[in-house]
Amino acid sequence: MKKRRLRIVVGLIAPFIALSLSVFAQQSTEKTEEPAEKTVATAMTPPPATQERSELSERYRIGPGDILEILVFNRPLLSREAVRVDARGMIRVPLIEGEIQAACRTENELAKEVSTHYLEYLRNPNVEVFVKEYQSQPVAVLGAVNAPGRFQLQRRVRLLELLSFAGGHAERAGGRIHLIHASDVSICKESVVVADALESFDSYNLNDMLRGDDKSNPYVRPGDIVTLPESERAFVVGNVLKPSTIPLKEPITVSQAIAMAGGLMPDTKSDKVRIIRQMPGSTTKTEIFIDLKGIDKRRAEDVVLQANDIVDVPASGGKRFLRTLVSALAPAISNAPVRVIR
Repeated sequence: MKKRRLRIVVGLIAPFIALSLSVFAQQSTEKTEEPAEKTVATAMTPPPATQERSELSERYRIGPGDILEILVFNRPLLSREAVRVDARGMIRVPLIEGEIQAACRTENELAKEVSTHYLEYLRNPNVEVFVKEYQSQPVAVLGAVNAPGRFQLQRRVRLLELLSFAGGHAERAGGRIHLIHASDVSICKESVVVADALESFDSYNLNDMLRGDDKSNPYVRPGDIVTLPESERAFVVGNVLKPSTIPLKEPITVSQAIAMAGGLMPDTKSDKVRIIRQMPGSTTKTEIFIDLKGIDKRRAEDVVLQANDIVDVPASGGKRFLRTLVSALAPAISNAPVRVIR
């Protein structure tokens, strides 16, 4: 009788137990699916190894001419304070037969290579390599800069940053900056594969480079020579406030050049302004007469100056002579005694 009652009770509660188990299984499945989504998200982020390789490619790579310091821990006889990398990019270290390639490697990479060679003689050799003098990646900046000179690259540098190390461009600088590439290429295979490796000369607009335009602000390469030519000039002389040399960094007209020279002095023959122009490659000079009054009234052309033009602003002869005479006599008159006539 008791067994029959137990079967009845089990039969009544069995559906509820099954329902509870199904709900529990569904919740467990949902919980296990959540980490799967996180795994996908983690997989989409760059792995640390990729980031390390990217950073490694930006580090300084040893080159011919560099002087290295090689330290072997607790082995002073094996350490060297100054090891020069030869023209082939090779070095020699104590106990090791043959040469070791140092060029195109970072300090850490070379240290690991030297450690591998010393495993034959030492147990767990601890080797460190430092670049003591950088000699393999020179660049030069010449021309219209405030501090021309030679520089040794220890990392990748863009043209604008290099120009800042040279003190920036001088006022006499023109509107173009030239980048002359060395004819010989690096012994590192990675640096040979460059899109413009066959080009020997590039020219960029100075203003575009100063704005940081990527096309006018490339990375410089070892051996590059940066030149900043002086701007072409014109000259304003004669009856102006400040006779000046005018840099032609951009198109400048006669009236603009005179304004830059301080403007006209009194008694100027403004309708007889003369441009003395010498044609390139010729000793023949031509004269162009300009009417400034006509330019003001838009009846004459405001001529654009060319390189080495001389703008001669004449003065009225009679009025100029009279003004000069009065100026010369004025001190004598002011110093003369005053007498009263009665």
